[in-house]
Amino acid sequence: MAHDEELADRVRDVLSTVPDVAERRMFGGLAFLVGGAMAVAVSGNGGLMVRCDPAVADGLVERDGVARMVMQGRELAGWVLVDPAQLAEETVLQDYVAEGRRAARAAR
Repeated sequence: MAHDEELADRVRDVLSTVPDVAERRMFGGLAFLVGGAMAVAVSGNGGLMVRCDPAVADGLVERDGVARMVMQGRELAGWVLVDPAQLAEETVLQDYVAEGRRAARAAR
């Protein structure tokens, strides 16, 4: 399945003023790297993968439409998957992208 190009465009808009952003096709989706570290990715299976501090992930998964990211049957510490229906409001998308940016900066 191809990634959601509309969601990718919205993420681009959110990151448009951020320096040192790169896009890279990864895992069947489109990843957005900030300063060389992956911050968020538009998943090829739908939704937005968001990098976060593992401790923050505990709180995020309590929200509607947010689950721990699972790849090849394993949970990825510090990653959550946000259902596209939860991203309708621009401020919500901005908040998740900001969380991804914080975690990407911390990973460098």
